[in-house]
Amino acid sequence: MDILSILAESTRSALGPIAAIYALAAVGLNFHFGYTGLLNFGQVGFMLVGAYGVGVSVAVFDLPLLAGFGVGLLCALVLALLLGVPTLRLRADYLAITTIAAAEVLRLVYRAGFAEPLTGGVYGLQNLASDFRTLNPFDGGTRYGVGALAYNGNHMWVLVVTWGLVALTVGLTWMLMHSPWGRVIKGVREDEEAVRSLGKNVFAYKMQALVLGGLIGAMAGCMLAVYQASIQPDQFKPQVTFFLWVILLLGGAGRVFGPVLGAMAFWFLMTFTDGVLKGFGSMGWLPFLSGPDYGAIQLAFVGLLLVLLIVFRPQGIIGDRKEMLINVK
Repeated sequence: MDILSILAESTRSALGPIAAIYALAAVGLNFHFGYTGLLNFGQVGFMLVGAYGVGVSVAVFDLPLLAGFGVGLLCALVLALLLGVPTLRLRADYLAITTIAAAEVLRLVYRAGFAEPLTGGVYGLQNLASDFRTLNPFDGGTRYGVGALAYNGNHMWVLVVTWGLVALTVGLTWMLMHSPWGRVIKGVREDEEAVRSLGKNVFAYKMQALVLGGLIGAMAGCMLAVYQASIQPDQFKPQVTFFLWVILLLGGAGRVFGPVLGAMAFWFLMTFTDGVLKGFGSMGWLPFLSGPDYGAIQLAFVGLLLVLLIVFRPQGIIGDRKEMLINVK
C-alpha cells in the first residue's frame, strides 16, 4: 500500500470539482441552519431542480446553457416558496419533515415513467456541457498543475468556475452577515420572539434566507450537471443532504469559511478512507470484504464522524461553541 499516493489522491479530491460543488451547496445550507436556524433536510432537492433546470433546457429544448441556469434558479425559487409558505410560521421540525419529504418526492417524480419525455426517467439526460466547454480557455488535451494535483483542461475549467462561485458566495455571505440584515437573521436563530417584539417580520426574514440558500444549492446542482455533462435522478438521494450536513458541521456552522473547509476535509477523508480500505484489500488483510463493501464502510464512517462531531466538537473545526451549537433549536 502506497500511503503517499493515497495522500496525494486525497489532496487532489479535496481540491477537486466535486469538493467545490459540495462546498457551494453547503454555503447555501449554512444560510439555512448556520445563520437562521432552519432545519433543512432537503438541500439535495434544490440541487436536483437546479441540475434538471440545466438538463431539460439544454438537452430537451436546445436552449443556451445560460438559459438553463436561469431555469434552474427559477425552479429553486418556486420550490423555496412552496416549502416555506406553509411551514415557516410553524415549529422548526415541520420544515425538516417537509424538506426531506419534498426532496425525495421530487427525485421519484423525476425518475417516473410519465416524466421520461422531459427528464429521461431513470436514464437521465446526457450531453449537457457542450456550450460550457466551448467557452473553455484551457486546452482540453493539456494537463495543468503538478504531479497528482494536475487536471486536464476540462476539469480545470470547471475548477476555476466552481471555486470562483464558491468565492463569490463566501464574499456575499460575509457582506450579508456584517449587514443589518445579517444581524436580524442571527437574532431569528437565537430568539424569534425577541426579534418579533422589535417589530421585525420574522416570517419574511426566514423566507429570504430559505430562498437565498436554495438558490445557492441550485447553483451547485447546475455546476454538477455541467461537470458531469449528464444527470440521473438517483444521484440526488437523501444521503447527499446528510453529506452536506456533515460538511457544514465539520467545518463549523455559522462561520463564513466553515462550509469550504468542511468540504475539503470531508472529501479528503472520504478518499483517504477509500484508498486505505482498497490498499488493505489488495494486501489480503480484509479477506471478508469485497469491492461493494467498501462503499458501505465509507457511509458508516460518515455516520460515525457525524456522531463524534456532535458529541465532542459540535461547533466544528473553526466554529464558536458560544455562538453555534448543533442543538441550538
